[in-house]
Amino acid sequence: MPGVGDEDADQLRALHAEHGDALYAHALRLNGGDRQRAEDLVQETLLRAWQHPEALDPTRGSVRAWLFTTARNLAIDNWRRRSARVGEVITDAPPERPMADETDRAVDSWIVSEALARLSPHHREVLVECYYQGRSVNEAASRLGVPPGTVKSRTYYALRALKLVLEELGVTS
Repeated sequence: MPGVGDEDADQLRALHAEHGDALYAHALRLNGGDRQRAEDLVQETLLRAWQHPEALDPTRGSVRAWLFTTARNLAIDNWRRRSARVGEVITDAPPERPMADETDRAVDSWIVSEALARLSPHHREVLVECYYQGRSVNEAASRLGVPPGTVKSRTYYALRALKLVLEELGVTS
């Protein structure tokens, strides 16, 4: 491994030898049997272990539990990233040409902008980070300079507030 010392490489090999099979089985379950995603998840988890060797100190707790928790969190982040994007559609027929009338889209955009403007700045920024920028809870927390738990609670209350604002605007019932 370029740039990795022999000692670091030996530690990663030992970590993989001891926990690799169980971690792969866990990753496979997290990805619904998708082997490629499971392999990627194991690699990313081991990369995180290499980047945070202090987390692997046995005095801090079970190494396997840390690896499994990290893999689970990465799987959730990957799922959120994928679900925030529109999936690719493969077809033999060329797509229909879109109509030039963008009125509905413009009205929807205006309504959402108006609703977001009525929210508190904290609620607005957490919704923009998580939903419009597609960031995970941890990424949003880092960008906003708050703990991940704060991002989760703000998102919950922001969505409730957004629903009320949309009801006030007559969009939902």
